[in-house]
Amino acid sequence: MSDHVDRGANRELRARFDDVYGQYQQLRSGLDSLQTRLAELRVTRRSADGQVTATVGAQGQLIDVELTPAVYRERDAGALGRKITETVRAAATAAADATRDLVAETMPAGSGSADFLRTGDYAALLGRADAVFGRGAGQS
Repeated sequence: MSDHVDRGANRELRARFDDVYGQYQQLRSGLDSLQTRLAELRVTRRSADGQVTATVGAQGQLIDVELTPAVYRERDAGALGRKITETVRAAATAAADATRDLVAETMPAGSGSADFLRTGDYAALLGRADAVFGRGAGQS
C-alpha cells in the first residue's frame, strides 16, 4: 500500500513541478519581451507654449531636446532653462508611468516589482525577499 501512496505523491509532486516550471517559462518569456519593450520605449513631451520638446527613455534618460526658433526671441536664459527642466521632468514622469505599466503587464500580481516602481521603497522590496527566504528582520 505504501508503494501506491508513494507513487501517487510522486505524481502529484511531478504535476506541481510541471505547473511551476510552466509558469516560470511563461514569466521568463515575458521578461525577455519586457526587456525589449523597455529598451525601445521613448516618451516625448512638449512645453505648454510648444517651444521645447523633450524625449526620454524608459529610465527617464534624456534622449533628445528640440527648441523652436521662437525661444531666441525672448532672450531670458533663466526662463528657458526652467521651461526645458519642466518639459524634461514631464517626459520623465510619463516614462516612469509607462515603465510601471509595462512591468505590471508582465510580472505576476503581488510580485512586488510594480509596487517598487511605484513607491521606490527598497525596504519593502527587500522585506518581501526576506520573507520568501525565511529570514526575519535583523537575521543574516
